[in-house]
Amino acid sequence: MTELREFLSNIVLVITATMLFYVAINDLREFKIRNEMIVTLACLYGIYAFLSGQWVHAHWNLALAAFIFVFLLIFYARNWLGGGDVKILTIGFLWAGNRYALPFAVLLLAFAIIHVGAAKFGLVAVKYTDGHMRLPFAPAVAAALIGVFVLGWSGF
Repeated sequence: MTELREFLSNIVLVITATMLFYVAINDLREFKIRNEMIVTLACLYGIYAFLSGQWVHAHWNLALAAFIFVFLLIFYARNWLGGGDVKILTIGFLWAGNRYALPFAVLLLAFAIIHVGAAKFGLVAVKYTDGHMRLPFAPAVAAALIGVFVLGWSGF
């Protein structure tokens, strides 16, 4: 039974990575992250936590995600972050949890820098609002979270 749960939890990770890729592509095209995708990613976390046995620590992941959400609302209120960015970052920290929050943040920084560089060279689409450049943030979050999945698989 344990092998089946491990196999199924890995399937959930693959489905989640696929969903993250879809959300990233959609954000690149439309500059929008749909609420259905966020809810689906949150539900997938619940399924994964149950199947992998990490449900015992899930309350810490939820607490971290709630803290991040409230903290990011400050940036949203000042128009420094979009609503979709707040949602996808909250989901990212829900999945990363306390154990992988630091690697997630470091990977997020690295992928965000790469994304900004690509935008500066005109390799990805940008929008301008009130004279400020807007970048879709889901690609960086998705890449960082998938990186955390790989770190988890490798036993990091």
